Amino acid sequence: MTSSDALITSYVSSLSKSAAMAHCRATEAKGEIVMSVKVLILCGGKGTRSYPFTEYFPKVMMPINGSPILVHLMKIYAEQGFTDFVLAAGHRKEMLYDYFDGRFPSWQIQIVDTGENADTGERVARCAPYVGDTFFTTYGDGLGDIDLAQLLRTHRQRGGLATLTTVPLRSQYGLVVFDHSGCVRRFDEKPVVERCWINAGFFVFEKNVFDYWNGSNLEVEVLPELARQQKLFTYQHAGFWKSMDTSKDQQELEQIYCADKAPWLVSPPRAAVSAAH
Repeated sequence: MTSSDALITSYVSSLSKSAAMAHCRATEAKGEIVMSVKVLILCGGKGTRSYPFTEYFPKVMMPINGSPILVHLMKIYAEQGFTDFVLAAGHRKEMLYDYFDGRFPSWQIQIVDTGENADTGERVARCAPYVGDTFFTTYGDGLGDIDLAQLLRTHRQRGGLATLTTVPLRSQYGLVVFDHSGCVRRFDEKPVVERCWINAGFFVFEKNVFDYWNGSNLEVEVLPELARQQKLFTYQHAGFWKSMDTSKDQQELEQIYCADKAPWLVSPPRAAVSAAH
């Protein structure tokens, strides 16, 4: 047995222990949370910024501590009671079929071939027959300690067709802070940029959002059109979030995991604040 297989086996055995707690967390909102809410994950992109790994594997299979980032992402949902997954596959889809064959029996996993070259908006739209009236959607390469029950409640309270999770923009560079004389006072390493929020994924959609779906790219066409029609709202998250866009990000997530043991699975309510834009 490889170290990766051992980690997977250990993870599967832990699911039964956390199932009861997950069920309680997802149902504590006095019937507001629907246990059958499906989770659509975009898994089909070519991930050119992660070459050469993505020459042979889907980007979502890039590992963190021996397990694909996709599994870490699915565990965020599963530990909060949402275990019905639809994987929108495309590039190297055969790897997903092979990997999930017989694994994670406590989860419902449906893999949908959405095309080798489909864009993000097209992949979501092509999964419309496989999702319910209300469904989660997220990218396959971002991790965060999102309070999913609160996200879903916020979505329903707003009354829109779509809700996206936003997080504060963190600079990729360190800042040099100096006074009026030019004397350097300190260095701020990758600070948060005040009052700037970015799209972190972790969406909630209503099924009839497809009546307003316009364009093939989710970020450039679909979401701006929903915003124009005032159908799109935000859920602001101030806790942990990080995406894996490059091999450097993968190394950083490895370091975070080793130092903090998956902070994306920390109990989330302390970090969430919600607001409409």
